[in-house]
Amino acid sequence: MSERMSDGERHAQGMRTRREVLGDAHVDRAEARKDGFTADFQDLITRYAWGEVWSRPGLDRRTRSCITLTAMVAGGHLDELAMHVRAALRNGLTPDEIGEVLLQTAIYCGVPAANAAFAVAQRVLTEQE
Repeated sequence: MSERMSDGERHAQGMRTRREVLGDAHVDRAEARKDGFTADFQDLITRYAWGEVWSRPGLDRRTRSCITLTAMVAGGHLDELAMHVRAALRNGLTPDEIGEVLLQTAIYCGVPAANAAFAVAQRVLTEQE
């Protein structure tokens, strides 16, 4: 991303990427819940997570999804994991590939963390069928 990109341009790029990865319905729900208390946070994640990091050309979205799934397991962020399992599917990962990522986390994040992650992913994948 260009360092000369304005905050407004970065926000617009972030919103495009966020919608492509998470889907319009998810982003629309997040935007509808936005209020004076959460507006700055929503702007932050749109500009920086989605406009800066997810929009960079260095890794494709499938790879970014694999990394993000692993980070969610490592941090025990199971609500966010569910969202990113859906995103991984949108980014082209298959359920089998998601399972492989979660299996890898069992070694590096621990079996209990992976066990919880498999339960979340199984629920999401069943919902998506």
